[in-house]
Amino acid sequence: MRALVVFAHPVPESFGAAVRDTVVGALKRSGHEVRLLDLYASGFNPVMGADERRVYNDPVVNEVPIADHLAHIKWCEILVFVYPTWWFSPPAMLKGWLERVWVPHATFIMPTATRGSRPGMKNIRKLAVVTTCGATWWLSKLIGEPGRRILLRGIRTLCHPLCRTSYMAHYKMDSSTPESRARYLARVDRKIGKL
Repeated sequence: MRALVVFAHPVPESFGAAVRDTVVGALKRSGHEVRLLDLYASGFNPVMGADERRVYNDPVVNEVPIADHLAHIKWCEILVFVYPTWWFSPPAMLKGWLERVWVPHATFIMPTATRGSRPGMKNIRKLAVVTTCGATWWLSKLIGEPGRRILLRGIRTLCHPLCRTSYMAHYKMDSSTPESRARYLARVDRKIGKL
């Protein structure tokens, strides 16, 4: 299958980079064709300007500023997000990417007075989130894990109706140990390898 890994971390030597490399390696070993989209390294601008917002609902015109990114998500069948959870949600870079790239008419069909919105990304059959969280598991659950909901519920509604999801988080990242990080990478390798 065709797999797109969307990576959002500004520090190239971060543990997030090790997670990214583990994800890419597991996908390749499983025989998937893999593309990596590193939002920070590519210099993606997550800020939607006024002119872009004015044409946000206009078919085809709204695709022009983000055509290359849109081509990536239209190409993939597996979409994996790798990012650190900051303030209980994805980094602003990833949130901005979602807002700018997942445009109406291209990724979903706009709702009408008589019918709700419909998915436009039926090519995506598997959706995964691989993240690190400074908070504990119980505090993340108490807050409601907004990042998990945005991606595995919100974005999931735009994918194939039978799209399968997976979520892997390393909680208490700020007090993690080399052993806990190694266990997490091994778990990521196993689970992503089964996608």
